[in-house]
Amino acid sequence: MFKRILVANRGEIAVRIIRAAREMGIETVAVYSEADQQSLHAHLADYGVCIGPGSSKGSYLNMVNIISAALLTGAEAIHPGFGFLSENASFARMCQECGLVFIGPTPEQIERMGDKALAKSTVEAAGVPVVPGSKGLLCSLDEARKAAAAIGYPILIKATAGGGGRGMRIAHSAAELEQAFQTAKMEAKAAFNEEGVYLEKLIQNPRHIEFQIMADHYGNIVHLGERDCSLQRRNQKVLEEAPSYVLSDTLRRKMG
Repeated sequence: MFKRILVANRGEIAVRIIRAAREMGIETVAVYSEADQQSLHAHLADYGVCIGPGSSKGSYLNMVNIISAALLTGAEAIHPGFGFLSENASFARMCQECGLVFIGPTPEQIERMGDKALAKSTVEAAGVPVVPGSKGLLCSLDEARKAAAAIGYPILIKATAGGGGRGMRIAHSAAELEQAFQTAKMEAKAAFNEEGVYLEKLIQNPRHIEFQIMADHYGNIVHLGERDCSLQRRNQKVLEEAPSYVLSDTLRRKMG
């Protein structure tokens, strides 16, 4: 059990982490920007450190300042919450190198799951069914044509990095493939500074249902149920419904 942890976030998630830590008898260090000095999370924690100006880039995304705050206050671990640095493999690795525990996945796991093409190949190797598509990233338009011909149209070209529905283009036929391929690559480069793309068979009118799985360092794994995220606007989730009304109890048990 840790004696003291630093919470590298703000707002509601930071408050929840601080309260949970207090119930467990763990001291907390809050970090805050100059704009958040009077925020609730900064007052709830046992200690507080200002890590930079109001902009997130200069504060909550400032890895050096956050690590320094943890070391100066004697924190043993850093809890990133969600967003900001929670899925940043470089930050997780920096924590390890500085003798701090990153409360979350390992850097290798973050890298593997943060890249959609690599994540897909990883779960496929573990025997998980996946949507038919290209084997890894597409290095050329010719590769895209061959992969699309193998699985049949319509297909969806997807950026391997990032999310939020950006870098995704549909091609209903071979005539549409080149424009979809080039547009997806340009969008991915602009949004994520990574132009890698892959393609999959387009599933039309699908349900988007996610299953939440949580595992700890000791091999304990918990299934937290499903969330139906089908209500979306421009590929962005608007509402999540749990449990999903389209799942039967039999399928729910089989999935979980």
